[in-house]
Amino acid sequence: MPVNSNPPHLSHSDIDMPQPSADPSSTEQVLKEDRNFDPIADHFEKKVYGGLKGAIRLAVLARDLTNQVERLSEKQQRPLRILDIGAGLAQLSLEFARLGHEVTINDISATMLDKAQQNWKQLNKDSHSRESSKAVECLATTDIQWLVGPYQQLDHQLSGKYDIILCHALLEWLAKPQEIMDFFDRWIAPQGVLSLCFYNPVSFDYRNLIMGNFNLLNNPSFQSDNKKSLTPNHPVSKEEVSEWLMQHHYEILAVSGLRVFHDYAPLKRGGHNNPEAVIDMELKYSELEPYKWLGRYLHYLATPVF
Repeated sequence: MPVNSNPPHLSHSDIDMPQPSADPSSTEQVLKEDRNFDPIADHFEKKVYGGLKGAIRLAVLARDLTNQVERLSEKQQRPLRILDIGAGLAQLSLEFARLGHEVTINDISATMLDKAQQNWKQLNKDSHSRESSKAVECLATTDIQWLVGPYQQLDHQLSGKYDIILCHALLEWLAKPQEIMDFFDRWIAPQGVLSLCFYNPVSFDYRNLIMGNFNLLNNPSFQSDNKKSLTPNHPVSKEEVSEWLMQHHYEILAVSGLRVFHDYAPLKRGGHNNPEAVIDMELKYSELEPYKWLGRYLHYLATPVF
């Protein structure tokens, strides 16, 4: 199907909800401070999804989200409206679009969205060659809305409410991460599901304890080189995120840990040499106490009760 790289802009007169107010100069400064992966898009793709780390991440997220999407779609008796904020390569959203759901994909990086669009074209091509006629017909009628830009400027391009909002690995790269909660409030549907995945700062400390990097941990001024590094310098804790969700009247449905042991194993032995076995064990322990809280990332599923 053709990719709509220039989606129509919708008037706010069509959107029945309160509008955000902000000082333009203050907003502009925040946008400058938010992380944009345009300069290192290729490095991001290779580093994050070029190996087993990315496979584990996608496996846990896919398991968690597929259950929610199937449950909600069956309850609503229709395809779902899904919004992916800071989507990057958007693998999960593309899969949901392939299944016939109405998907809107956003990222501040035009380069990242271009890669996602290329992946969508390839997915269509592959599906036409191997899928059933029903699946091909579903793909042919699926349209994705692609929105380039910071989430703070999306209100005039969105309409209606969304059954599922995905926000994965974005909080830790925002200058003011708590403010995104107001955005979620405006756009999530009643009984909808918020999928919030974020870098776990505890994992940074624990990994460096294992590696013996005590000088780094004792250096309060240490900063990663974010020109190349994908380790955020200002991650948010699970306590902060839980507090934000409570303040905004969300009920936490489930929490999973992503990469709860893989990254901590300096010596690859036994089952570590079998990628499928590693993924199976990561899936198993991602939901178990206390292991999930050591995940490099945490995945919260929450629903509004306001």
